Amino acid sequence: MTTNDDLDRAIVQWLEWDKNPKTLAEVRKQNCEGNFDQLEKYFGPRMLFGTAGLRSVMGPGFSCMNDLTIIQTTQGLCRYLEKTFSDVKNRGVVIGFDARAHTPSGSSSRRFAQYAATVLISQGIPVYLFSQITPTPFVPFTVAELKLCAGIMVTASHNPKQDNGYKVYWENGAQIISPHDVEIANAIDENVEPWPESWNVKLVDHSPLVKDPLENMNNKYLQSIQKHCFYRDINKRTKLKFVHTSVHGVGHEFVQAAMKSFGFAPPIAVPEQKDPDPEFPTVKYPNPEEGKEVLTLSFALADKEGAAVILANDPDADRLAVAEKLECGVWKVFSGNELGALLGWWQFTCWKKQNPEPSGLKNVYMLSSTVSSKILQAIALKEGFHFEETLTGFKWMGNKAKELIDKGNKVLFAFEEAIGYMATEFVLDKDGVSAAAIVAEMASFLACKNITLNGQLKAIYEEYGYHITKASYFICHDPKTTEKMFENLRNYNGTNQYPKTCGKFEISDIRDLTTGYDSSQPNKKPVLPTSKSSQMITFTFKNGCAATLRTSGTEPKIKYYVEIRAPPGNSDPEKLKEELNDLVNALVEYFFQPEKNGLTSQSN
Repeated sequence: MTTNDDLDRAIVQWLEWDKNPKTLAEVRKQNCEGNFDQLEKYFGPRMLFGTAGLRSVMGPGFSCMNDLTIIQTTQGLCRYLEKTFSDVKNRGVVIGFDARAHTPSGSSSRRFAQYAATVLISQGIPVYLFSQITPTPFVPFTVAELKLCAGIMVTASHNPKQDNGYKVYWENGAQIISPHDVEIANAIDENVEPWPESWNVKLVDHSPLVKDPLENMNNKYLQSIQKHCFYRDINKRTKLKFVHTSVHGVGHEFVQAAMKSFGFAPPIAVPEQKDPDPEFPTVKYPNPEEGKEVLTLSFALADKEGAAVILANDPDADRLAVAEKLECGVWKVFSGNELGALLGWWQFTCWKKQNPEPSGLKNVYMLSSTVSSKILQAIALKEGFHFEETLTGFKWMGNKAKELIDKGNKVLFAFEEAIGYMATEFVLDKDGVSAAAIVAEMASFLACKNITLNGQLKAIYEEYGYHITKASYFICHDPKTTEKMFENLRNYNGTNQYPKTCGKFEISDIRDLTTGYDSSQPNKKPVLPTSKSSQMITFTFKNGCAATLRTSGTEPKIKYYVEIRAPPGNSDPEKLKEELNDLVNALVEYFFQPEKNGLTSQSN
């Protein structure tokens, strides 16, 4: 036994409840050998169920993703569903999973999905359990299509290979937000001991309550996205070649099918990354948001095949990165904000062609998160439709979109700078599959007019004003250091005094969504919701720049997002970029202070 009573109790509980031989043996081994530091990692703070659900490393203990913590989480979700929906045993829940696996603990997304299904069917709740790996957007699509009570997706998206996660969607087809996250967390705490049948995973193979929605939902999804295909003849004739990578994830066959449904020839798949592989052997991080490092094989294949456009999904295919070969022979990887500008322009252009009457604009909306570029706002101001800003994350945009749709409005598009795009109303979350097909159609349409994606991006900025952005992050593994850094910003010039300058740049307004302060509002209260559980401060500068510093909800990162906005006209983009870079350098030097705080930059 250890000298820590809480740790001892947790280990005893684990040894009593866990039935996975690998995780059980690992805890026994570490306990016998007296490796208390390792046991502290396994049984440190319990994983918190939040609006992102769960995300942690796979391994034994209540701090990690494993069979037992999946069972406990689903038991809590089950009780909350029973309490909330009188008809849950008629409607049911959908469960999907990606291709992640962890041999040392015997963990895999498929196994976790089966245990989640076991818990629910043991209580008489029908489960639509996908029989194969699927993209994350198929889960919210199925919730909405079959009018289910909830959806579970087992995925850690683009996180490192040792991680996994558990994401929950509500009956409206959007990710859960408060109060559901808090209520589910409370219900988990009240149902930690496994129920008699929760470990009986064989129930899944024989229960009449389990159905496989894969074929039906795949067909319906492909039918639905074709409503967003406007130039099939151009797609069929296009000379553009596309390379696609799924980065060892689930996206390959689904993107192939989506492209086919739009009339395209099959995109050329990167062979080394086409098939699911939980080791992600060809990349350091399986995140196409990292840009050129992840796309090296795609560039080589595209050069060899004469392809001009690369489409890259993250491992659960809810995000999309796009690259284009410029005339000078260099590959340009579009940022999330740049692709958001292109897709926003395209969605509006296609809608306007079908709805030429100006009166239709009064019910049209686009959304983006508060840390994303405000280019959609600039387009909306000029074209006459509505723009709304939400907190960071598609849980907010999905719920806001549903709220607007239920009031009879049309939500054309929503995006976040982290390469997430919602280009349809039938998936109220980011969807890299539909986005891939829509981007391909946009590129093909433009190619007919001898315009590149990059050329169109410049035209958008010329018409609506340049919006140049820079986003990056610092890694910080010590939460106390992160908290101290943000507290220093709140007490920069004395107690409760935010900074007035950042180097040579004068600050005009400050919004703190952690404490609930906004200097630009008459009552000094922000319009957006606030949360003390995460750090987020936005600085607006007198030169037209805005910078947001925030903590990540799923990774040990402090992120920053900086944008300089210029009105339409004779802006010099190179001068704007120079001013943006000067501001970023000042933020790093005066606000982040990486040497003093022991922070590691993204470039390192």
